[in-house]
Amino acid sequence: MKLTVYFDGQFWVGVVEENDNGKLKAGRYIFGPEPKDDEILAFIHKDLCELISKLSQDVDITTTSDRRVNPKRLARQVAHELSMKGISSYAQEALKLEYEKRKKEKQVYTRQQRDEMKERKRELRVQKAKAKHRGK
Repeated sequence: MKLTVYFDGQFWVGVVEENDNGKLKAGRYIFGPEPKDDEILAFIHKDLCELISKLSQDVDITTTSDRRVNPKRLARQVAHELSMKGISSYAQEALKLEYEKRKKEKQVYTRQQRDEMKERKRELRVQKAKAKHRGK
């Protein structure tokens, strides 16, 4: 599990990446103003498990072989990862899938609400027409 906190231009954002048997799940948490260390720890202790449990979309990640890595190459990779700002491309893909899923759910929900509203308006029209027909 990996937590990356960065400034996206407007808010401070924390991205949680969980790697489980070659599947990566990623979630985003918006801190707002720059978080203090105790705020980050409170997030980890309280909200992190809830955020991870909500995630349903995962991305297959490809791993290289487990052979021994040259220590100089490993040091360069660590320095590169530390210098990178933001999140990995796999995490971005997982976030995008989660966003699309929620978007579809919202579309279905709003369509149902719209259809229910049309049905209610139709029922009112029918009742009003019957009342007029009866002379009320």
